[in-house]
Amino acid sequence: MRILLAEDERELANWLVRALHQVGFQVDWVDDGRLVRRSLLATRYDALILDLGLPGLGGHEVLEQLRTADQRLPVLILTARDSLIERVSSLHEGADDFLAKPFELAELEARLIALIRRARGSEHPRFACGPLSYDAAVKQFTLGHEPLTLTPREHAVLRALIQHSGEPLSKQEILDRVFSDDKDVNPEAIEVLVHRVRKRLASSPVQITTVRGLGYVLECPATS
Repeated sequence: MRILLAEDERELANWLVRALHQVGFQVDWVDDGRLVRRSLLATRYDALILDLGLPGLGGHEVLEQLRTADQRLPVLILTARDSLIERVSSLHEGADDFLAKPFELAELEARLIALIRRARGSEHPRFACGPLSYDAAVKQFTLGHEPLTLTPREHAVLRALIQHSGEPLSKQEILDRVFSDDKDVNPEAIEVLVHRVRKRLASSPVQITTVRGLGYVLECPATS
């Protein structure tokens, strides 16, 4: 899952980027409210972590702009302003959740996963595609109720696809999620990984289809 973090405290932001990456999130960071909309136009994100006290354009104004533009990206407010009035006003303005500093990483992770699930119309704790499912809590794929053995990069590719099942992801979008720390990787490496994952799924009705000009899409079998 790819997250945009809008936070002006550099030390906190650097820690969050590293910590969330270790639990499976790809995080892009901006430290100025004016950069949020530009980032959202350039990249597809699964959620926004938004600090209220941003320079340039405050968090309240950023949130107002997003909702006025009918941008329905899940937004989690992260702030030191822990008051009932602040929480209520932020939720009324269109925030989806509110977490006060200081906080535990495990709670932030759980809230992000819940927000993204709800945004996709599902409260189920797993991402599913026919007999293939992914449990985000334990970071485990199962295929037909049996654990699916994958290399870390195969796991990352399939995780990106199942989190957007039915939607095409370009090579670059997958690349950003799989090789986030290696900027010199050729996008063609994704072809190799997709080929390997296809072989892992060969015995199932789940398919990774190439959509010309758009990328790859995970197609789930129809249920009767």
